[in-house]
Amino acid sequence: MQCTFMLVPGYTNSGPEHWQSFIERKYINAVRVEQKDWDNPDRDAWRERLARSIEGIPGNIFLVGHSCGAITVTQWAECYSSGKVIGALLVAPADVDATTAPAAIQVQRPIPSKPLPFPSTLICSDNDEYLSLDRAQQLASQWGSERVIKSGGGHFHTAAGYGEWPEIENMLESLSGFKLIKKQHSAR
Repeated sequence: MQCTFMLVPGYTNSGPEHWQSFIERKYINAVRVEQKDWDNPDRDAWRERLARSIEGIPGNIFLVGHSCGAITVTQWAECYSSGKVIGALLVAPADVDATTAPAAIQVQRPIPSKPLPFPSTLICSDNDEYLSLDRAQQLASQWGSERVIKSGGGHFHTAAGYGEWPEIENMLESLSGFKLIKKQHSAR
């Protein structure tokens, strides 16, 4: 039995040098959810696109959300359920409820507060401009997520130095219990 690692990028998508893009290029069992408009998040449309993507994949699915994509994962879980989803890694969920949140992502308000129906881990940093440590703890508690703090990680995006990220690949395998399967000619 295999597992599909479903990558759920956030606002403006994950560019070619982002860790999610490296994972997508390297592994045959990693797929990206494609939103219609990455530059104008739409809470309902993004959640529905994730729902359709999950429906279209057979077998086990492990969700990998970054920033607003992590919020989309929690919003999907609030409205849908699927026994196919065996867990989630939520990397630097953007605090769209914060008064300081960029206007473009405020449309994703409110952040769900119910426990997620699958095991989850929230990775946060002590210097993320879009998620304070206190808020990360609150969200992890509400969602029933394990919280992992990485010092100096920023928002875990390309600008913070997170391109190819072997540690996250190891974490995905450990959390899911499944292997990422390399493409024969993986492009870097």
